[in-house]
Amino acid sequence: MTTAHLKTNELLNRLNRAGITATYDQAETLRRAELTLQRWSEKECGDGNNYSSWNIQRDEETGKPFMHIHPHTGKSYRYKIADREAGALKRIAAICKELGIYYFHQTDPRGCALYVWTEPIPSNNYTKAVACCN
Repeated sequence: MTTAHLKTNELLNRLNRAGITATYDQAETLRRAELTLQRWSEKECGDGNNYSSWNIQRDEETGKPFMHIHPHTGKSYRYKIADREAGALKRIAAICKELGIYYFHQTDPRGCALYVWTEPIPSNNYTKAVACCN
């Protein structure tokens, strides 16, 4: 049994204990979408090396995401990237609609990126919900 399979089973058990009757496939979709959102948040905060730094930024007019590269010497540039955040949120919304539950997307990369619950989740108390990360 793979680690991913074990983590999905653990999430499925947590959902069931909270009264959320999800299938394995639904739990796997939520877990994988959380991983996508987690990585997206990390990239929004940025990273770097000895030659440049980079981060994801959305265009202010279109809302489309771009990877911004800031070389330590030379001119900064950007290139368009796939909007993985929007795709993950769309998958999450579809699963939550199927299950009749609510979700909260927490954008700080230092914590779990996705929480689900049977009631609407307030932004000031989202940790009472089921965390979809391991």
